[in-house]
Amino acid sequence: MKKQTIPLKNSLILLLTATIWGVAFVAQSVGMDYVGGFTFNAVRSIIGSIVLLPVILFLDRQKTPAVRTEEEKKSGQKTLLMGGIACGICLCLASNFQQFGIKYTTVGKAGFITACYIVIVPILGLFLKKKCSPYIWGAVVMALIGLYLLCITDGFSIGKGDILVMICAVLFSLHILVIDYFSPKVDGVKMSCIQFLVCGILSGIPALIFENPQISSILAAWQPILYAGVMSCGVAYTLQIVGQKNMNPTVASLILSLESCISVLAGWIILGQSMSRKEILGCVIMFAAIILAQLPEKTDNEKSMS
Repeated sequence: MKKQTIPLKNSLILLLTATIWGVAFVAQSVGMDYVGGFTFNAVRSIIGSIVLLPVILFLDRQKTPAVRTEEEKKSGQKTLLMGGIACGICLCLASNFQQFGIKYTTVGKAGFITACYIVIVPILGLFLKKKCSPYIWGAVVMALIGLYLLCITDGFSIGKGDILVMICAVLFSLHILVIDYFSPKVDGVKMSCIQFLVCGILSGIPALIFENPQISSILAAWQPILYAGVMSCGVAYTLQIVGQKNMNPTVASLILSLESCISVLAGWIILGQSMSRKEILGCVIMFAAIILAQLPEKTDNEKSMS
């Protein structure tokens, strides 16, 4: 029973994560009206890290201390630090490419192009000997068709913002695979806290050099920054790490890509952004691809192996 319960619980956690991220595209877009992209990511990441500190203290008090040798403690701390730094570097690169991409494209398109990681994760996973079902590969093909309709114009050109967000999708794919590697070995909340601190510091360096951030501008953007920091960073990325435990990274990426559908709705409802019929068709095909990839096939495989 436990094997059936864990994926469902994890899937719901990842769905909540996708919802928070989908709305965060609006916050990121609005935030760029007040501050630069590096400044926005630096401040929200630091906030995300700070928000998790009391959570870590609370969870540590609830845990029964495990009996471990000094060598095991040092090894665990080293793995946690390595995981947090690796995730932080990937997150910094991905979030900044995404942030600047949103400046040159719509919230809805940015959300769906970011969802391109549903194509990239299984391809990268092949190099890590992670097999995928035929359903998932069928979904990948459909997703590519959907992305073509969504991004490529009649003149077979692609916008500057679309290119930046596509690079972000590759980097988020690496982020997902890094989390998949480290999350079973370390405390997910602690790793999340470290990754935000690393991301905030790395984003802060170019922010100070190129953007000359002002406190007044940051305060003017307090609403989108606070949402992105507390909800998108502190809550959602931590839920991602917790939800990805013991899950196939390709399936996890497909659930998380539902943020694209939510971003379109959020952009339409909150910002009044619209999409063409061709772009809407691309969204529908991508949504169908995500549903296809969720079709159960593990039961059949398990039966054939037994």
